Amino acid sequence: MIRVVLPAHLRTLARVTGEVKLEVEGQVTQRSVLNALETCYPMLRGTIRDHITQQRRPFVRFFACEEDLSHESPDALLPDRVASGVEPLLVVGAIAGG
Repeated sequence: MIRVVLPAHLRTLARVTGEVKLEVEGQVTQRSVLNALETCYPMLRGTIRDHITQQRRPFVRFFACEEDLSHESPDALLPDRVASGVEPLLVVGAIAGG
């Protein structure tokens, strides 16, 4: 069971409270977790990554085990603590301004 923590606006959109728990088949990567997330919560399609390119949206970041995984390959394995459900994958909406 993979645990995912979404920012408040995406939890509202998906109509969930707290963490999202997902079953992920095969290797646990950003891509496989996002595929499972979008399958369970189709209203999130296009909010975290682009519909066509599947690239992470510019103001979305991924963190796990106190590491920024935002620039890792979508097919890189997530840390074992995330894959085992001990630690969550955090989806964070970045803030920009001047």
